Amino acid sequence: MGDRVFETLIERLASRQWLSLETTPGKSASFDPVIDRLRELDLPRRLDAFTVTDNPLAKLRYGSLFGAMRLQNAFHKPVLATLSMRDRNLIGLQSDLLGCNEADIRSFLVVTGDPATLSDQPRAKGVFEANSIELLKIMSYFNRGIDYAGKAINTPPKPIYPFAVTNAYAKNASTLKRKMQKKIENGALGLISQPIFSLEDARGLMKLFEEAKAPYHDHRKEAQLILGLFPLTRLKTAQFISAHVPGIHVPDRWLSALFEANKSGEEAEKRVGLEMSQALFSALRREGWPVHLMTANRFENALALIEAA
Repeated sequence: MGDRVFETLIERLASRQWLSLETTPGKSASFDPVIDRLRELDLPRRLDAFTVTDNPLAKLRYGSLFGAMRLQNAFHKPVLATLSMRDRNLIGLQSDLLGCNEADIRSFLVVTGDPATLSDQPRAKGVFEANSIELLKIMSYFNRGIDYAGKAINTPPKPIYPFAVTNAYAKNASTLKRKMQKKIENGALGLISQPIFSLEDARGLMKLFEEAKAPYHDHRKEAQLILGLFPLTRLKTAQFISAHVPGIHVPDRWLSALFEANKSGEEAEKRVGLEMSQALFSALRREGWPVHLMTANRFENALALIEAA
């Protein structure tokens, strides 16, 4: 696609107008259903970028790198290919980065990965030679033309654009700030947060992020926090996230509103959840903050948020 596409990506991120969408490949030998649905809804023209997940919850899916290539070629938009430390050792990760580079898959979302114990593959084991910080370091080395062993790469890679993730909430704010700082320190251009569900939580997270990058006076001070937003349209989902998913805070008012709506049936539940999500999305956009939409491939919900803003 050329450097200009990635330069535009960074410009949009710096302007804080960034809007991206998560896609999750199916357990399928084809990525076409994702591409066809996005095209049907005419979503790509409204977005700055996509992400493609990498076997989330350790469940077998179509490969994130191939999905990123398909999306990028289909819509000429940059795609953050998720790379997990769970499934590849350090050699495999570097090898994938070299191959992706030639195909212009050069923006990545770096994660440590969900544990292999969650997998639907009974004998699967996690690799986990290191955590996501090591992968950020590898990308930093590649951007200097050397591999992780410090040896020159024969044909130096074109620039790589690393992103990372962060929790949206923590009881110990200083611990969360240190984790953010470590990722900024090691070259993450942006941190995508777990879903947030209130403007108050978004403001608190933004404040913490600004404190985390305050010590830096070089290119790292340009790092941006991208707020994750997941439309909560079911009470059961809200209750599960609130009780079992660390790093996310679901305010009581969400749970109460969905509980009351649930008494009137699924349609009322969905309507109330979508209305609350639309209001939050509009508020985040008014604040001028970058946003990343996560919809579990219910792309019609993403469209509803965008059209209501």
